[in-house]
Order: sequence, then C-alpha cells, then structure tokens
Amino acid sequence: MAKKALITGITGQDGSYLAEFLLAKGYEVHGVIRRASTFNTGRLDPIYADPHSGKNRLFLHYGDLSDASALSRLIGKIQPEEIYNLAAQSHVRVSFDSPEYTTDVTATGAVRLLEAIRETGIKPRFYQASSSEMFGKVQEVPQRETTPFYPRSPYGCAKLFAYWITVNYRESYGLYACNGILFNHESPRRGETFVTRKITRALAHIKAGLEDKLFLGNLDAKRDWGYAKEYIEAMWLMLQQEQADDYVIATGETHSIREFLDVAFGHAGLDWTKHVEIDPRYYRPAEVDLLIGDAGKAKRQLGWEPKTRFGDLVKLMVDADSQLLQAQREGKMTRVL
Repeated sequence: MAKKALITGITGQDGSYLAEFLLAKGYEVHGVIRRASTFNTGRLDPIYADPHSGKNRLFLHYGDLSDASALSRLIGKIQPEEIYNLAAQSHVRVSFDSPEYTTDVTATGAVRLLEAIRETGIKPRFYQASSSEMFGKVQEVPQRETTPFYPRSPYGCAKLFAYWITVNYRESYGLYACNGILFNHESPRRGETFVTRKITRALAHIKAGLEDKLFLGNLDAKRDWGYAKEYIEAMWLMLQQEQADDYVIATGETHSIREFLDVAFGHAGLDWTKHVEIDPRYYRPAEVDLLIGDAGKAKRQLGWEPKTRFGDLVKLMVDADSQLLQAQREGKMTRVL
C-alpha cells in the first residue's frame, strides 16, 4: 500500500516540487489549499500535464493553518505517514507590513498543526520548513545548526517560534519532528515578488523591449542561493532517518544581489547598470547583510549535497523566464521547470 504524505503549502514553489518528487516515489500525496476566489494551482500543472506523473495519486483538500479544527479533521481522515509543513507568509519584506498575519500563519499555524497531530493520536513523521532568516544578524560565519539565532524581521521571528515549538513537541511528546533550516533556494517557480525571480522576469521583458527599468533595494545583501528542486530531496531524507533531528541545507557559497545581476544580465548580453534603479521603498527596516550556510551535517548524516552551482541556477532561471514570456506572447501554454 502506498505511503501517504500531507503537504501544506503545496501550491508554492517547494510544495509543487515536493509533490512531484513524492509521486515519483510512489506516494499518495495530499495537499492543503486555501479556499480563494481564484485557484492558485498553476505550479501543479506539470503534474496534471504528464501522463506518467502519478496524478491519480494527488488529492487536494481545502484547509488553512488558521483553522485548527479543520486541520485535525483532515489529519484524522487521511492518516498520513509523513507531514510537510511548507505553508507560511514567506515574504520577508511583506512581514514588516503584516506582522500579525505573518505570526498567525507562520508561527501559530505550526502549533495548530502539531496539536492536531498530537490530538489525533497518530504518529506521522513531521517536517517543519525553517529558514536561514532565523540567523538574521549573523553571530557566526558560516551558519550551522549550533549557531545562535538573531532574527531581523517578523518573518524571521515567526519562523524561530515554529522552529522551537517543533523541537519542544519532539522532546515533550516524542513526536518524530524535524526542522529543515533551508537557506535561500530559487527556481523558475519562485514567486515573482522575490528578488531573484523579480530580476529574471524583468530581464525577459527588458530583452523583449516591453520594459526598460527594474527597481530594486539593497544590492549588497549577500545570500546563499541553491536550487529548490534539489532541496526537496533533503526534506524527504530528514524523515527517513532513525532519529528526528534538525539540519541546515545550503550551498556553502554566498553571492550578492549585484553578482546575481551581473550573471543574469550578462547571460542575456545586457548591461544591468543601464536598467536597474534603486528604490528606497524596497529597503527593509532591519537588513540581513550576509547569509552562508554550512550543510556539513546534512552531507554526513543524510548523504545530501547541492549539485547546481550559482551561475548555472541564475542562467536556468533567465532562460525559463524568457521561454515563458515567448510562450505567453504566442498564446501557448508552457511547462514550468
């Protein structure tokens, strides 16, 4: 009988890649989606378009991390062996504008999910999507599992609460519960308001003559950027171990937004300095200047390490957005990588 997995945030970048990954492994996959006026399931289209994807084993359910009773009913009904909590208000800059909402979904939402697991009495393996933003004003370079946390945004604070409540439920109730402290991970499925995708999408429009300017904030912020499609495997591996534990997932390299622009525009044969302008609105009230992770523990214990290098990732995203724009202009559907 197929293993069952439940994914919150299945319509997001990570959720859609994880659904594909688990279906390929023969899982029955259940996803939680919010009831909204429009269906935000575009990232799942590759699954429905591929006759070999196992789409007959994919089930979507209405639910929300703000509704504890609905979560409890859903978990009791499905009885999954694995639960991946990927849902969050995940945009750092937005969290300054909506701190209460961010806290309710990202922090308290994790408690509701853990309580639902505890109350149903089933024993699934639980994955909590933690974030490098918890390190914030970094106390050590590179950052590893033992590095002290110092979040610099409502999002980082909310993720830190979710991290510690996951550890608490593991130690208090014996739940198999893991935190994946994932550093920035990007792909053609990244949301268009995140800086990497904002750059590659704008670049495609500039190259096509549809736009001329791209407005950004701090170009000197440095991040550890990996390929989201590869980070999914690390999530799964965490839940296959004998003991539950917490892991940093990162590339061990850091690059500035300025470097991202160099590679992206260079790949398109353009000079970014002619198209990029600084807009103070995009500065954060408290900046995170440098993030770089040490994934040594994940390599030793999970056998996981990143494969796609920074330059290749940037070029992959640039090419994907160029192809997407061309398909849209020709009125065609295109598969998102």
